[in-house]
Amino acid sequence: MSDSSSASARPEPPAEPGDSGSGTPQSSLPAQSDSSSASQSAAPSALSATVQPFVYLGRQPILDRNGALSAYELLFRSGPQNRADVFDDALATAQVMTRTMGQLGVPAVLGHHYGYVNMSRELLFDDIVHLLPPDRFVLEVLEHVGFDTAVLERLAQLRRAGYRIAFDDVTALTDSLRRALPYADIIKIDLMQTERAALPALAAAIAAEGKTLIAEKVETREDFEYTRDLGFDLFQGYFFARPQVLRAPKVRASRLALVRLLALVAGDVGIAELEAELRSHPGVVVQLLRLVNSSAYAPGRPISSLREAVLAAGTRQIARWAQLLLYASGRDLPWSSDPLVQLAGTRSHFMELAARSLAPNDADFADAAFMTGIFSLVHVLVGSTPAHTLERLGLSREISEAVDGQRGELGMLLRVAEAAEQGDDQLAQSLVSQAGGRFEALTPPLLGELNLWASAWFSAYADG
Repeated sequence: MSDSSSASARPEPPAEPGDSGSGTPQSSLPAQSDSSSASQSAAPSALSATVQPFVYLGRQPILDRNGALSAYELLFRSGPQNRADVFDDALATAQVMTRTMGQLGVPAVLGHHYGYVNMSRELLFDDIVHLLPPDRFVLEVLEHVGFDTAVLERLAQLRRAGYRIAFDDVTALTDSLRRALPYADIIKIDLMQTERAALPALAAAIAAEGKTLIAEKVETREDFEYTRDLGFDLFQGYFFARPQVLRAPKVRASRLALVRLLALVAGDVGIAELEAELRSHPGVVVQLLRLVNSSAYAPGRPISSLREAVLAAGTRQIARWAQLLLYASGRDLPWSSDPLVQLAGTRSHFMELAARSLAPNDADFADAAFMTGIFSLVHVLVGSTPAHTLERLGLSREISEAVDGQRGELGMLLRVAEAAEQGDDQLAQSLVSQAGGRFEALTPPLLGELNLWASAWFSAYADG
């Protein structure tokens, strides 16, 4: 079986039974360095020593009749143990979506394959379902969702929007299922809950309706060969592979920031106002960049300003993303108590103010300076290196070179910002003299004022 994850895996201790199959699954946790390159930034030593919490995501392969990988079912995981622990279907799916699209990234999770995502009744009717690109995801309707008129109409709408619909854990051809079959593309039949004697007739009846058949909870070679002979198209279960557990460092998003963002979008504000609000919340900007650079929304060129990211995503998608992050958020530290977020917010605004002082009429330069400040600390936030983190964000060359190597004018401005943060006035002025030209406008009194303004600006937003 091929695997689209490039990370190597190390085995974890046996865990309790999980999703598609029975028995005792063994999890696979990608080997990943937890050490950040904090030495490449001016982050205080306390920040680089902070243990970054992780988020987890399960994925189980779905194979075709030849044993080739066709898709993955994406599964909620609350920790490295390979079990679901789902207490709220809607919340679990919301977290699967944010982890896939906003933290791990669609290419890393799915490669070129489809992802099956569980859908409760609540999420089927929620607008955030449209964050899932229909050319990459299948909506898998959970077995306890009733097929009433409202649900069938909603499924018809989603199919018209390009989504493929799968029905999960089917065990019999009930009257309700017969009525709903025209609204589905894929039927997953639970081998463990279906009477073996009834399986041939059930499979034949569904295949006759032109639906793709998936045999799930395939435990043995006999199961596979039997269902393949019955005409099943796809297969999933522990005979092929246990769910693999992927992990990524957690990126926090302030609930207050998300509520404000939603309120602005609901008020139909302009791009400038939306951009201004996003500037105060660097964690949300990180998530937005991941969204913009997913396969469905990528602008086709590097992003060099926050405004470009907003325009590329569009206000409707930003609203959906903020809603999803709010849905999936846990009990995180308030931003005013998070030292890393505080440093990122203060640094980004300091660099923006400094850029305006150097070039009062160059709004693009100020935008790029702000983005450089935010992303200069993202590698610490996600526990990676600057180069690895930046390659997934699609930023412009000037910003990338400033963050990873401190090159160019933006790189020099970042070095000045780091010196100012450390209170090293002598180093800051040495850097200014070294840069020369318009940088000489950054006198010691001005740098001191910019630092105070940036700190006061962030504190005002963090305190609400």
